[in-house]
Amino acid sequence: MIRKLNVLLVLLLAIVSCKNEKKLELNYTSGKAFGTTFSVQFIDRQELDFSHSYDSLISVINTSMSTYIDDSDISRINSGDTMVTIDKHFINVFKASKRLYGETEGAFDPTIGVLVNAWDFGPKGKIKSLDSLKIDSLLVSVGLDKVTLKNDKIIKDNPNTYIDFNALAKGYAVDVFANFLEDKGFDNYLVEIGGEIRGKGSNVIKQKPWRIGVEDPNFDEKQSYSKVVALKNEAMATSGSYRKYKIDEKGNRYAHIINTTTGHPHKSNLLSVSILATTCMEADAYATALMSMGLERSKEFLKNHPELKTYFIYEDENKELQTLSLNGFPEE
Repeated sequence: MIRKLNVLLVLLLAIVSCKNEKKLELNYTSGKAFGTTFSVQFIDRQELDFSHSYDSLISVINTSMSTYIDDSDISRINSGDTMVTIDKHFINVFKASKRLYGETEGAFDPTIGVLVNAWDFGPKGKIKSLDSLKIDSLLVSVGLDKVTLKNDKIIKDNPNTYIDFNALAKGYAVDVFANFLEDKGFDNYLVEIGGEIRGKGSNVIKQKPWRIGVEDPNFDEKQSYSKVVALKNEAMATSGSYRKYKIDEKGNRYAHIINTTTGHPHKSNLLSVSILATTCMEADAYATALMSMGLERSKEFLKNHPELKTYFIYEDENKELQTLSLNGFPEE
């Protein structure tokens, strides 16, 4: 009799526990950041609003690394202030940039910003009548090997060297948001800033993985996605020559990605590179570097970096779109 009562009590407690357990909620927040938009979604058993925390993170990163803010730390350094004390975010991005600069033999170089501005893709005005002599004179100050970190100060060998972390800052910000959510204990989330994405777990409410689209290279600014992949505890970033480009007076199209050797805009048959990696900062930076390298050099580089799952969209000799998946980038 006592055993039956104990079993009945356990069953009653289980029923009460199930009734008291709240259902899973999809928490979603979106807004503007870094000149683009962001969205954050995570799953929990209650509705939570972290919008103020997101705004604070955005403000801190902007104050540290935005070249569009005149009194940010990076703008002050670029203007010649040698007394700027940089924060942990700047240090993290700088150290990563140094490593990637070496790995890519200079294809990834945050000091190319002076040429980005000259070609009218940055926060500063374009240089009129830009010719080969002016480009060569600007290239003298280019090279991350001319910049060092000493304690919490940036030392530039050439005072004209201009640092611009835009090629990986969005990806880094995605990681900062993701780390914030992980510190809160969330196991299922998806963070996106300007198309750069990092996810963990899955959409357990729908019992499906987080699914994201690889953007087609459309020059008419329309968005379409012919390839969708499941994101499994990793990040994805895409760099493309179709996103930001200009047309000169002769009708020639040129992209915002500058060749760090020649100082001229990217010209190749490679239209976009998408990379899956552990962190969004690395995916963002490597995607930019591979766009600068071009298809053939990128294929050789990836032989030594099997950890970078990569998807190329390019034009063949007949100007027809082709795709190439390397290092296990999902085919479906």
